[in-house]
Amino acid sequence: MSDATIKRVDEMETFYEGLVVRARASLGVTSWGMQVFNLPPSFGDYPNHHHGDGQGDPGQEEVYIPLTGWATLHLNGEERRLEPGTWARVGIAQLRRIVPGPQGFQYIAIGGTPGAAFLPPAWTELGAAPPSMPE
Repeated sequence: MSDATIKRVDEMETFYEGLVVRARASLGVTSWGMQVFNLPPSFGDYPNHHHGDGQGDPGQEEVYIPLTGWATLHLNGEERRLEPGTWARVGIAQLRRIVPGPQGFQYIAIGGTPGAAFLPPAWTELGAAPPSMPE
C-alpha cells in the first residue's frame, strides 16, 4: 500500500462558500500549513494583517503561489503583482493584503514557523469552525 493522498481541489473541504479550501487537512499534511484561496473578482474583504504576536496564527511565515488570475499584494504602501509564475514570501510581522483583479485570483498559501515544529491551528482541521476575520 502506498503512502500517498491524491485529491482534486474540488473534492477538498471548504468554508466561506468556497473562498478557502482546507488543502493541508484534506491531504493529511502535518509538516506545514497549506490552504487554497479562491478570491472572487475585485474582492475587497481580504484583511490587512500580519502574523506577529497577538494576531491570528502568530509566528507564520507565508509563501503565496498563484494558480489562476492575478492580484495586487499590498505591503505597507508597496504594491506587487502576483500572477502564475510569480511567487511571494511574506515575513511574520509584515502587514499584507491581497486584492484580486477583475478575473479573480486562486492561490496556494503555505505557512510555517521558522525554527519550530509546525502546530496546525484548530481552524485548519477538517470540520472545524472557520476563523474569525482579523481586525
